[in-house]
Amino acid sequence: MRLITRDRSFYRSLVALAVPVALQNLITFAVSFADNLMVGSLGDAAVSGVYMGSQIQTLLQMFSGGIEGAILVLASQYWGKKDIRSIKRIIAIGLQFSLMFGILLTTVCLVFPSQILSLFTADAAVIADGIVYLRIVCLSYVFFCVTQALISSMRSVEVARIGMGVSAISLVFNILLNYLLIFGHFGFPALGIAGAAIATLISRIVETLVMVLYVAKADKKLSLRFSDLLVVDKLLQKDFIRYGLPIIGGNLVWSVNMMVNSMILGRYSASVITAASVANTMNSLAYVTMNGLSAAVGIITGKTVGAGQTEKMKEYAYTVQILFFSLGLVTGGIVALLKNPFISLYTGITSEAALYSRQFITVLSVTIIGTCYQAAGLFGLVKSGGDISFVFKNDTIFVFLVVLPSAIIASYLGAAPWVVFACLKCDQILKCFVAVVKINRFDWMKNLTRTATE
Repeated sequence: MRLITRDRSFYRSLVALAVPVALQNLITFAVSFADNLMVGSLGDAAVSGVYMGSQIQTLLQMFSGGIEGAILVLASQYWGKKDIRSIKRIIAIGLQFSLMFGILLTTVCLVFPSQILSLFTADAAVIADGIVYLRIVCLSYVFFCVTQALISSMRSVEVARIGMGVSAISLVFNILLNYLLIFGHFGFPALGIAGAAIATLISRIVETLVMVLYVAKADKKLSLRFSDLLVVDKLLQKDFIRYGLPIIGGNLVWSVNMMVNSMILGRYSASVITAASVANTMNSLAYVTMNGLSAAVGIITGKTVGAGQTEKMKEYAYTVQILFFSLGLVTGGIVALLKNPFISLYTGITSEAALYSRQFITVLSVTIIGTCYQAAGLFGLVKSGGDISFVFKNDTIFVFLVVLPSAIIASYLGAAPWVVFACLKCDQILKCFVAVVKINRFDWMKNLTRTATE
């Protein structure tokens, strides 16, 4: 068995799926980055307020991502069997769960915005700005849930370009509306942070409309109809809950991790919070290509395992490990080289915030190496291959027994902010030791589909 596969179809599929997903992620990043840069000109308190107000979006993305992951893992395996009927029913189940959570989270944010934000920071100015942002942007949550579930559904049957197109349209709307509503150009009112939130809301609505029209009118692989989304299949619903809960649970664990990260760093000054926002934006940019490739690996893995081609999957797994470790080394070097030029784009932040940003990004240049290898291995191979509960258990152990305790202890001992930040990112390296053992045992390849008689 070769360490590097010579199967050209693997590389063709990898590129064909990864490029649209990576570009979609890049466009999504550009939307967030545009918000950061434009709001950044309003000062540290504004940047920090939007950052804190966005933490609930992180929770939404993690839960929605869990639903998307469940759709992707199950539907891609059924796609390997060409079972369209089951794929449609899995999509319907995922959409129903996603909508329920989006409505619930919107309601909570509308009723308790100040209480939510006070969990992350005690800075009154940051909370005040965060409330303005959160009350408006939470209205976009339901639209976000629908769009992401439908994009994931299309990816599961190897249609990845529509997600890129939807994100490109969203980018244009978001940047244009930011320009008009944050600063008040061409006769529009200068709304500041509220303008950024309104721009996001309108962009999310446009995304949903485009995606729904595509699925209803243009897609030929699934030919989804509204009536398909109302069908209740008890057996597949049971499977979705059984295999989806560990994915959702893992994402919720990760969202708790991210929110507690914000709470720990939120006890420092606004400069540290701003630096965390800058560093995490840089991390998102560095993650774009890796995430696209990892998502492509997940689709190929699900399809291959679903088709019962285990020996071919082993060869693919060796190739993936070598590719992503190499990608991690290259990405880490690029992050280190671009650190100062990237920070210089934030013209409105203080010199203290810029100093902390440099320290945080230096930490990221090391941890991103581990992120590339273990994330692709554990999520692209192990989870998509069918061993879903392992990833959930692994994340839970690292978050609650390693990452958060070490960061909390470091902060209470008065450690420098960069030390605390390093503790919050240490799992990205430590998980690699687990990943290399788990992947090469090959006990994660599990066919989750049902037979026609079942």
